[in-house]
Amino acid sequence: MKLKKPLPSNRNFDQIRNHYRIEKAIANRLKHANREERKQIYSTMYDDLFIQVPDHTRLIRREDENLTLRANKLKLAIVNKFLNKSTVFAEFAPGDCRFAIEVAKHVKKVYGIDISDQRSQNCIIPENFKLIVYDGYSLHQIEDNSIDVLFSDNLIEHFHPEDTKLHFELVYRKLKKGGKYIFLTPHALSGPYDISKYFSYEPEGFHLKEWTYTEIMQLITAVNYTKLYQYWYASGYQFKLKLPHIYFEMFEKIFTSLPKRYIQDVAKYFLPSILCVAFK
Repeated sequence: MKLKKPLPSNRNFDQIRNHYRIEKAIANRLKHANREERKQIYSTMYDDLFIQVPDHTRLIRREDENLTLRANKLKLAIVNKFLNKSTVFAEFAPGDCRFAIEVAKHVKKVYGIDISDQRSQNCIIPENFKLIVYDGYSLHQIEDNSIDVLFSDNLIEHFHPEDTKLHFELVYRKLKKGGKYIFLTPHALSGPYDISKYFSYEPEGFHLKEWTYTEIMQLITAVNYTKLYQYWYASGYQFKLKLPHIYFEMFEKIFTSLPKRYIQDVAKYFLPSILCVAFK
């Protein structure tokens, strides 16, 4: 098994190979499952992964307070302009919930929405925060037309392709008129960004589909959001630039005409990741 990228400094080849094999196996089950089967897999997939991959970067990051503070600062810079003391905020896939709990300091109410409870045992929960564990499809615990700002960071690439439109429809129902869905996701042309990046030019792990701006635009239009802001955004930097869709469409057309192995490293400068704000 040949590496396509250098190993990270904190993990060896055997650890990366083990992670890849386990995540790919779970992902293959998910890809070939029907909707009812996917509900069951969604509810246990991360628990199964973390048990078998104890050196997973998410677990390591969870124990590093400085990394958590830095990640929260970057995400808060993205959403902050849309927040005030009357805002009802929700985050899909909040993980350990530390970012959602940080946002709770700035808004009226916060919901964390996830397929499992991944909070640490010593997590301090503010009164205006509520975690909702759902099945990945229905969200009756939150009223329709009740959320001002909904946020997700690296979520939609994990959905089965049949489920992505359902997710955006669910978000649309929960948002108030004029509400905003702010989401980040890896760009397909500079990926893959899951563990398969070390062995493949296409996502084979928990990233069931990585997206382009053009595909996102088509999806948002199909669900009848009123407008979409698209940003050039490089993860890890407090810099984002709203650009017209033609910029992203042009570079996507150029890069998709080339073999993936040639454009991957170049595309990351022009299309590093996807950051969008969809308005209801």
